[in-house]
Amino acid sequence: MPNDFLSLQISPSSGVPIYRQLMDQIKRMVASEQLNPGDTLPSVRSVATHLAVNPMTISKAYSLLEVEGLLERQRGKGMIVSMQQPEKKSKQQRLELLRPSMEKLINDARQLDLDLDTVLTTLQKLFK
Repeated sequence: MPNDFLSLQISPSSGVPIYRQLMDQIKRMVASEQLNPGDTLPSVRSVATHLAVNPMTISKAYSLLEVEGLLERQRGKGMIVSMQQPEKKSKQQRLELLRPSMEKLINDARQLDLDLDTVLTTLQKLFK
């Protein structure tokens, strides 16, 4: 089980369903090769316990990712990252995965009347 999986985070107040937040994070981890084909995902129960959410929420995220072909169910192993992954995504394609989050950040900053320099400075500090 990759240690990166413990970096999954949810924001119950974000307005985005928790299962969708998890799906998006797993997709980004695969796109950035933090999760590779054949990697085993932690069990539904362990992720649910770690994030303090209903196990059905984790199961829904895993199942939808399986339908999309990103994950595979393997008897006796649980879920793994599909071996049939497309080629590594380009930097531009990975940025496109981040675009909805960036658009939300920009919208929130405007609503809070924060200028771009302030937001960028804070982002740079957080990124480090």
